[in-house]
Amino acid sequence: MTIRLQYNEHCKTEWVTRFAPSPTGALHLGHVASALFGWKLAQPGGQWLVRMEDIDPQRCKPAYATALLEDLAWLGLVPDGPVLYQSTRMAVYGAVLDTLEHMGVLYPCFCTRSDIARESAAMFSAPHTAPDGSLLYPGRCRQLDAHTRAQRMAQGQPYVLRLHMARAMECARTLARTRSGGEHGGAGACGPLTYHDLACGPVPCQPELFGDVVLARRDVPASYHLCVTCDDATQGVTLVTRGEDLRPATSLHRLLQTLMGWPAPHYAFHPLLCDATGRRLAKRDGALSVRAMRQSGLSAQQVRDKAVFAAAPHGSAPLQG
Repeated sequence: MTIRLQYNEHCKTEWVTRFAPSPTGALHLGHVASALFGWKLAQPGGQWLVRMEDIDPQRCKPAYATALLEDLAWLGLVPDGPVLYQSTRMAVYGAVLDTLEHMGVLYPCFCTRSDIARESAAMFSAPHTAPDGSLLYPGRCRQLDAHTRAQRMAQGQPYVLRLHMARAMECARTLARTRSGGEHGGAGACGPLTYHDLACGPVPCQPELFGDVVLARRDVPASYHLCVTCDDATQGVTLVTRGEDLRPATSLHRLLQTLMGWPAPHYAFHPLLCDATGRRLAKRDGALSVRAMRQSGLSAQQVRDKAVFAAAPHGSAPLQG
């Protein structure tokens, strides 16, 4: 099996990588390609781990998680350690939120999605969207005083917890200066926030493009961004492998890592596996499942061969075979 990407020359490093699906449906070829990408980079002497990102109780089901692990095992992809389930770690995420709150970089937001949409539509400057396509928060609740916030919370008004981006970035700069302590002559750690792309080296971070992101809400007590950075640190991940669609979010994750004092892993990005029409493979669009391919008589090797990335422009790769 060969993954024809520019990262092959780095495979001699003993990386700790992870595959982190959300158990909301069946394993499909896009998942397999992503899993193989991280598995390949962990060879020959590293570790390939599995994490179930099951923080959404409405969409994530234990039966899906069991089926995902069964299909991975059939493909010969067995994790080099225990599977981590995010749903068991809510107390850990709560402690992280407490730490950020004590830093003064969180605030409650009482605005509804419709409130944000109306306010955003009334503004004349552009753009109003974050890199992930979500609406940028205009900042109404950021201006509330402590008394008003406490009063609204005491009245039981629903709210989310947002990261005060400007304060967070200033706090991160201060922490970087403190932690460097002159060890590197005041350079490097005190410079602009970056992440290290395995293919091209340091990349400047722009977390401010996300605005005051939500880190917790009532139905899901911790956001993807918070959980993924916390869990990468917990699992000792040294190389985060992810699709090109998550490249912008890496800036936000590096900010959270800096605030919490978590290690900064390296990053490797893979294209998105698409069907013959160029549409990204996704569960919601009925992408053919590994289980269906197994039942049709395909071997594990044949399925792996179909899930190999070929070099392609614009962060996408056509389906092989």
